[in-house]
Amino acid sequence: MEIPVTVPCRLFFTVPGIDDKKKEIRGRKLVGYSMEQMYTVVAEVENYKNFVPFCKKSVVWSRGPEHMRADLVIGFPPIHESYTSNITLRKPYLVRAVCTDGKLFKHLFTEWKFSPGLQGNPQSCIIDFVLSFEFRSLLHSKLAHVFFSEVARQMEDAFMHEAANRFGKASVKTQQLANVSVNS
Repeated sequence: MEIPVTVPCRLFFTVPGIDDKKKEIRGRKLVGYSMEQMYTVVAEVENYKNFVPFCKKSVVWSRGPEHMRADLVIGFPPIHESYTSNITLRKPYLVRAVCTDGKLFKHLFTEWKFSPGLQGNPQSCIIDFVLSFEFRSLLHSKLAHVFFSEVARQMEDAFMHEAANRFGKASVKTQQLANVSVNS
């Protein structure tokens, strides 16, 4: 039996099927901050513990100009898990993170791409976001399904609030540019 899923269209993320462990979420938005500004917010993983919901710890322990490794701890009832991410950086265009040793995830891949926004407005950019993950446990997958819509909304809001805290008011209102696609 399929359960219909309704997600507000203002979200960056949508929720895949409840019975699948593997999920892929995509989003595309125009935001009122420059590529450099949004890149900075996303690339400074060591600050996630200060603003990303449910991120309890974020420590970068290896850093180069185009690569870093970080340990993160996430926790939202009833899940609490640590993992290491290999992060690829292409300033100001790309931040890509791949989980390398989590017990919770069979795989976890996140990619943020930043491209120029509105012509004549350098304080805007387009963000293309991909999150692909597979839980090791079907139970975790079903729990995540219950909470994921709210967690996704809170995470999206957190990155935009962090940009506002650092750089001031957005130059334009955030707009979803294309339909969000989900593959499970």
